[in-house]
Amino acid sequence: MNNTIKPTNRKEDISSRLEFDKLLKILLIIGIVVISGFILYYVLNPAPGFISFGVLNSEMKLDDYPTELSVGENASFYVIVENQLNREFTFRLEILKGDNETIKSSLGSEHATSFLNITNVKINHGIRWISDKLNVSFSEPGVNNSIIMELWEIKPDLKEVFYNILWLNLNVTI
Repeated sequence: MNNTIKPTNRKEDISSRLEFDKLLKILLIIGIVVISGFILYYVLNPAPGFISFGVLNSEMKLDDYPTELSVGENASFYVIVENQLNREFTFRLEILKGDNETIKSSLGSEHATSFLNITNVKINHGIRWISDKLNVSFSEPGVNNSIIMELWEIKPDLKEVFYNILWLNLNVTI
């Protein structure tokens, strides 16, 4: 058995310790710079905003919408628009009536009859707008009739840009 203890060189230990300390300081500085970059990016580029657009039933709830109506009977509902865009939002809300010939798409609706326009509503960031109670009725029976809500953004140059569409499908009986 050879149990010899090697003598240590104190100068080498101090030198390697100093090199380790320098490396550690450099890595900490790099870490701080990288994390500061992430924080700066997050502050300068906030998450994109959005608009909440929905329909509330006659009791101001998000369920139990009418699906069956009689001719002349009102379908009562509210429309809600909430601004989370981090800027002012100006819009026009158009309520239309459609039938089974109506085409509803992400560009708006075709073959529908305008029923009501609520125009030039401005809401600031974080504000929720709720319409007055809206009542729509149909004068003729039909299957797959619809109440359509189109949201149009009004830009600062007064140009209107289609924003979103919602609809309720109804069967109207005599």
